[in-house]
Formats: sequence, structure tokens, C-alpha cells
Amino acid sequence: MQGLRSAELKGIIPRAMEQVGICKRGLEQEGWKYEMEVSMLEIYNETIRDLLRDDATENTSYDIKVDSKTGERSVTNLNRIPLDPSDVVAINRVMETAAKYRSVGATGMNQTSSRSHSVFTLHLKAVHSGLKQRIKGTLNLVDLAGSERLDRSGATGAMAKETAAINKSLSSLTDVFAAIGKKAAHIPFRNSKLTYLLQPSFSGNGKTLMMVNLSPTFASYSESLSSLRFAKQVNQCELGKAKKSLSVDVSNETNDDMSISSNSTSGSSSGRLTSTTGRKPGTTSIRRPAARSTARTTGPKARPMTGKSSQKHGASTPASRSVRPRNR
Repeated sequence: MQGLRSAELKGIIPRAMEQVGICKRGLEQEGWKYEMEVSMLEIYNETIRDLLRDDATENTSYDIKVDSKTGERSVTNLNRIPLDPSDVVAINRVMETAAKYRSVGATGMNQTSSRSHSVFTLHLKAVHSGLKQRIKGTLNLVDLAGSERLDRSGATGAMAKETAAINKSLSSLTDVFAAIGKKAAHIPFRNSKLTYLLQPSFSGNGKTLMMVNLSPTFASYSESLSSLRFAKQVNQCELGKAKKSLSVDVSNETNDDMSISSNSTSGSSSGRLTSTTGRKPGTTSIRRPAARSTARTTGPKARPMTGKSSQKHGASTPASRSVRPRNR
């Protein structure tokens, strides 16, 4: 998800930010003004950690809060850093900070195995004084730790506990997809921190894409097959057409009170939660990692008033959610 500094090996996060920056510059010429911040967290053993914290000492408590009016999720005490998506140096600095605190470990199958899920979020606000319009949205890019078999990874002790937590949260994610696919009245979002945090992405308010990474080795055949079956199940989920939540305040037209806010979360343009397989980085929402032996957000390209989001190619798009697992 984060990739390396070289142009060929850049990850999805810097590539997505690059596209957001391109659209931002174009829309600024039309009169839009943007304010953007980023945050990044990891979910380690069902505990939230801030990957952009000021120091390595982690004594802060982080909780998921829900806005009773909008249903939007936020994490308390999480650092938000102002960021220009066109500033490559600043983006690399954010990636380096996150990599420094990310929980990784060596297993029998991967020397740099992620021991947690991570969520990178772009928070944006835009205002057009001439049109008296305001817009607010988010883009979530999620890196899912891959499922892991203890008999192949050789994890023991604390790492075995990490494996159990990872597999449990991925099972909770699978249960959510299964319930959505069956159009069940109850969706078990609260079964894990991951699914609870990403609930808006799966609730038909925006667009979501899952990308599945597969291992090319024959030894990982069974895990790759399992990942493809999982992708097929995800592809059967119907989230419905992305909705726009618009509100207009004309109580005082002489001020900038008239505002139009558009919120969206996830879902493909056809309303289907789709999954793709491949090894090349691209626009994504949820990325399931290649099974660890031991798994949109493409936002609108044009105006911010479309209310679409996911992987933002346009700085004007509202909320989007994305998740990307990696090979183990």
C-alpha cells in the first residue's frame, strides 16, 4: 500500500494522492478552495494505534465515535496532519513515519509480515465562495493483513496471538460480506474494530473496491484459491446505488451559509462491491493480501458536487473507503 520511493514501486497511497493533487489543481482554477488533512492508524490485536503519533511511546487511548446525525466515524485523539497532495516530499515523510510505527515481524513465509491492518484516511473540505457551496468528504485506503496458517508461518508466542487476532478480524469481515450478500436484516459490523470503522463504506453511501493480491508460488496454491473464492463472495455483494446527502441553507444568502454537503462511502458505479485480482498497484478501496501461508475507491474525476468517492482521482469527491491486504 505504501510502496517505495522509486516511481515504479510507488504504492497505492502515494499514487492516489498524486491523482487527488492533479484534480485539485484543476478545480482550484474553477474557484474551489481545498483544505486537506491525513491520518493513519493500525488495528493491532483489536487495539487502535496512531501511526502518525509524535513519538514511539503509546499511552493514548483511541476510540471509534459515531456522529449521531450523520453516522460518520471518527477516532478520538488521532493525529491529523495538514497535507498538500502535490507535495511529494511531505507524502514520503508521512509514509516513513507510518512505516516506523507499523507492527511488522518475520515469519516462516515473510520477512516483513504485517501484524496489523492499517487505514490511511484523507479528510478534505472544499468551498466555492462564488457558488456559495461547501463540500466535505473522506478517502479511506485500507491495507488488510493477510490470513495466516500457523503450520506454515511458524508463528509462536506473541506472534501466534497476532495471527489469531488477524484471522478473527478477517473472519468478521467475511461475515459482513456474507450478510450483505444475503441482504440480511442485521449486518454484524460491531464484531470487530475494522468492520465497525468501515461500516459507512459498506452501507451504500458511496463506492468501494476490493483488490485481492495472489501469491505466484505453487506452494501457496491453496491460499490463492481461498482468496479467489473470497473475492467471488465479495463480488456478489450489492450495496445499491451510491447516495448523495445534500443540505441547503438559504437562511442568509448574503453569507456563505448556503452550503451543500455531499457524503458518500463505497460501492462501485453499478452498485456492486467488486473485487479484482492482480499484482500491480491501482485504485483500490479494500485490498485483501495474498494469503500469508503460514485477501474504490475511484472517485469522480470532475466536480466535487458529484458526491462520489472511494479512491479519489478527484479532490472534490467526498467519502470513500479503501482497503488493501498484502502478501504474507
